[in-house]
Order: sequence, then C-alpha cells, then structure tokens
Amino acid sequence: MSKYAVTSGIQTAPVKTVLYGPEGIGKSTFASHFPSPVFIDTEGGTKRLNVARLPQPTSWAMLLDEVAEVRKGNVPCSTLVIDTADWAERLCIQAVCARAKVNGIEDFGYGKGYTYVKEEFSKLLDALEEVLNAGHNVVVLAHAAITKFEQPDAVGNYDRWGMKTSKQVAPLLQEWCDMLLFANYKTVVEKAGSGPNAKNKASGGKRVLYTTHHACWDAKNRFDLPEEVPFDYASIAHCLPGGSAPAATQTPVQHAPAPAPQPKHQPDADILPTPQAQPEPPREEVPKALLTPDLVALGVCTRQDLAEIAPLARKINEALIEIFAKIDVKLVDFKIEMGRATDGTLLLADEITPDSCRLWDQKDHSGKVEHLDKDLFRRGLGSIIPAYEEIEERLAELAKSEGIEVTE
Repeated sequence: MSKYAVTSGIQTAPVKTVLYGPEGIGKSTFASHFPSPVFIDTEGGTKRLNVARLPQPTSWAMLLDEVAEVRKGNVPCSTLVIDTADWAERLCIQAVCARAKVNGIEDFGYGKGYTYVKEEFSKLLDALEEVLNAGHNVVVLAHAAITKFEQPDAVGNYDRWGMKTSKQVAPLLQEWCDMLLFANYKTVVEKAGSGPNAKNKASGGKRVLYTTHHACWDAKNRFDLPEEVPFDYASIAHCLPGGSAPAATQTPVQHAPAPAPQPKHQPDADILPTPQAQPEPPREEVPKALLTPDLVALGVCTRQDLAEIAPLARKINEALIEIFAKIDVKLVDFKIEMGRATDGTLLLADEITPDSCRLWDQKDHSGKVEHLDKDLFRRGLGSIIPAYEEIEERLAELAKSEGIEVTE
C-alpha cells in the first residue's frame, strides 16, 4: 500500500501564459483583460493604459521583491503580468555583471555570461511558480524578433519568429508556460499584374493569435485551442479558472442546399504567416521537398514561383549527380540560391562548392562514408582544406579529360 494517494481527472489551477509579438500589436492591452491584473512594467510601456501596476523596477532585486509581495498576498490581484521578459532580462544581466564586477556580459568569455544569466533568470520563474501556487494567474509578455534558424539535420537555415530574449532564456519560458501564444498581423500578399514585371502587393493586417507550433514560430497550448484564433482575450478566456466557455457558433437552418457558386478568378495570393488554400501546380511538376508551406509562409516565393523553380532545380540536381559520379563522389544533397534578373528571368545565382553540398568519397567503393565537405568542420572530423583541394583536383582532371578549359 503506497503512502501516496493517487488522484485522477482534470485539475483546476491558475494558468501561466507567455505572449509574444511585434511591438505595438497590443500585448499589454490583451493582458489587461485577464482577471484583476497587476502589472510589473519593466519597460514603462503601460503608461497610456488604465491598469493597476507596481512601481517600475529599477533593479533585478527590486523585480524579485515585487513578485514576492504578490506571492505573500500583499498586492490584491488575480493575475500578475510581467511586461516584458526581454526588459526583465536586461535587469538580470545588469545584476549578473555587477555581482562579477565586469562591465558587460561578453567580459565573462565565450558563452559563460549567458549561462549565469540563465541560472539567475530561473530564480524569477521559481518565484512566479510560487505566485501560481498562491492562486494567481501569471502572464509574461515579450517582444518578438525574426532570427535565423538552422535545423540540426539540414544544410541551410531560414528566418523564423522568436522571443526577443537570449537563446538561453527563451527555452526556459517556453518549457515553463501552459500557453505560449504568438500574436502577429496576418498579411495577404497578392501578385499584381502578370508576366516578368509582376510585383507582389501586400494588404490586410488583421491581428491574429497562433497557438500551436509552426516552422515560422514557436507556440503551444494545453487546452486544445485552434491553431489560429482572433487576437482577443475572449478567444482564450475559457482556459482560465472560472473563465467563460467559448461562445457556441449558431448555424443557420438551411431548408435546401443552395447551388454552389461558380468560382471567380482570384489573383495569386500567399498568406503570411499561414497561407490559405490555393490551386497548386501539378504535383508531378513540383518535387515534394519544395511543396513545404514554409517557403510560401515566409514570403520567400509563391507557389507559382515554385512551379518554375522545380524543373530548373531538377536539372541542376541531375547535372551535379552526373558530374560528381564521374569523379567517384556521391552527391548527398545540396543547397542553391535562385533569383530573378531585371527582365524577370529565373536564374541560378549561387556557387557550387563543398560548402553548399554534402559530398561522400566513393573512390574505394567500400561503402564507408568519407566526407569531402563542410561536415568535416561541423562534426569536428578534421580539416576541410585537404578535402576541398581533393574535390578541386578531381574536377580539374575531369575537365581536362573532357577538353574543358580550367581557369586559375
């Protein structure tokens, strides 16, 4: 017989929410609709809002002390709002540097300073957890920024939205919260005109809230929210203890099915950051790898652009495979950049080198992977210079054997 009681079922508890988005989108106003909120305004951004607030903290110690006052019940409220995390991190960095008697975080040496910041910022999350245990909801706001993101198993990288905090603090907040919400403007990009002189035109700007993970941003929730909801507190009110359930949508009675309207011609439109469904080019013309919504969602290109890129990329792929096979090298994968000339012509605008390809030596036909590319550097397998020189020598010999002039 265990000395611990086993419980089951859904438990009602205060909710910890992290909301981030670009400046000016209305994060503070959104948070002001939570039950009886009190703000700790680290950046002074709530001066134009009629909200309850504690004095703006001037130090990390003062911030932690204000949080402690809420936990002790000395500040009447149902929700504590930290506005914002990135400005709170500034206070944290100042405290870490002052304690170590250094002028800046970089003075600690490569990466060490932010490790200390991570440890110190964890104290704030521990304090906020105590606020939750005392029966208060917690909302942490943060600004958003576009950063480069590189998949660990991919050659290239791409832009995505993230919190405007350090790389060490952002994961702490993401793991800690019940809801990680990303607010942004939903912009429609339409192609105006046709032919090589067609230009993209942006319109719209509706504010929306994203609640689940996407390649272009981080988000999560534990309340089965739709992937996208209006940027309105009513969209999530039912997730909080005592919150109202989402309003039921009244469906009008239809006595007879109406004939389907004939589709009207619409301009090619891409939705940022999530594209609406559109007619796609034939599947056989676009490789599966290029049909990812990420490219369209990021505004890199349209699906019509992909239909042009695909056959050109396929030709490049076939040509490279053939060339490298002649010098006993397996082309595993590669990345290329494409662009348009002034007349609208799609062109390959890149170099083909071991920096942009993964190349495996097949000269001894043993099947063993011998890298002749940048993976030597990435994985700490040795110097890249001999490998790059080996590729250069083999290609030069191939060119000579086929009567192609090689310029130094």
